[in-house]
Amino acid sequence: MCTVGRDGTGGSAPLRRDARRNRERLIAAAREVYAEQGVEAPLDDIARRAGVGNATLYRHFPTRGALIEAVFRDSLTETLRMGEEARLAEDPWEGLTAYLERIFEGLAADRGANDLMTTGAEGSPSLEELRAHNRETVDALLRRAQQQGAVRPDVTAEDLLFALAALGRAVPASAAVEPAAWRRCLALLLDGLRAAPVRPLPAPPVGFGTLEQVLRELGPSGPGRR
Repeated sequence: MCTVGRDGTGGSAPLRRDARRNRERLIAAAREVYAEQGVEAPLDDIARRAGVGNATLYRHFPTRGALIEAVFRDSLTETLRMGEEARLAEDPWEGLTAYLERIFEGLAADRGANDLMTTGAEGSPSLEELRAHNRETVDALLRRAQQQGAVRPDVTAEDLLFALAALGRAVPASAAVEPAAWRRCLALLLDGLRAAPVRPLPAPPVGFGTLEQVLRELGPSGPGRR
């Protein structure tokens, strides 16, 4: 009977030193490549950067989801913790906005994390857990804010998550041109939910020329697509 080994790939014995070193190299290389190109980056690129052959990569990580799980497990666990912290906020509106701002900071810093949070990447148990937890966090805070009269009553968690995913996909392109632009757009989106006067926007508006650059970044020749 096969048991899950310390490498998480199904072996009954711990990895040898050289095998463990290769696995660590692959995870480190994947983290770099995913941050640059997203989680659909060619696995060949990851193996090459790690200095190992494709066979070694597949021996440790037989599926793309297994590699994603190994690379992002810790950061996904941290996002879960952030959600738990947000749920305890005395003011649900402040808890919701602070939670989403922290998530978007991660989306702007790491293209791989952005892909995980805004697309249908599959095969990672930690990611599936986070998606469910994120939906529950947003729903709980939104309902509490509605009960307090801070948010319009006709908004659902799915409304907000859909809009956030659309905005999130634009974050890597805008961050490459104007790092603070996403903050303004997120504030506009969130203020559209409110039943009270809006707050001042936290960043200057994007000019027309900058917008044109962002749109080009979003195109097929944008970052990670060249």
